[in-house]
Amino acid sequence: MEITSLAGVRLGFKSGAETVNFDVKAKLEERERKSQMVVVGFSLLLNTKPNIVKFEVEGTATLAGKDAEINKMLETDPETKVPYVFQRIYQTAYTAMYLISTILNVPPPPQDLLFPTRSGVPVEDINVGVEAVVVPEAVTVQAETGSEEVNEAKAVKK
Repeated sequence: MEITSLAGVRLGFKSGAETVNFDVKAKLEERERKSQMVVVGFSLLLNTKPNIVKFEVEGTATLAGKDAEINKMLETDPETKVPYVFQRIYQTAYTAMYLISTILNVPPPPQDLLFPTRSGVPVEDINVGVEAVVVPEAVTVQAETGSEEVNEAKAVKK
């Protein structure tokens, strides 16, 4: 996986007990397909409500292996309605966004934002609504979640 663009912008401040919700817009599109290899482009845009921070991550992921394994990674998880490949993409993107959030002194997105049942965090602690729309060679994902992170911030990083 390769991140080609990463940005974090601090938009405002967070008061102490205020809940932060993350809105996610994600896009996954197939760019190249060969025997036993698929290259997909992705973009993630995370905004908070209230407006505290915005993260943008773009890049490519290369899936290699048997065609059946690759097709399985591109399928949608029936529980989360998110393609399996996005689990791997989000793990790497999360690490980058976490580092930027530390520099900007803003709340980081939850590590399990798109996959709340996988990390041991009770599902009732995270409000997630995920919608996936499959378009020829593209997938769009939207999610919203609540987080109890308490931080403040202001900066731009490109």
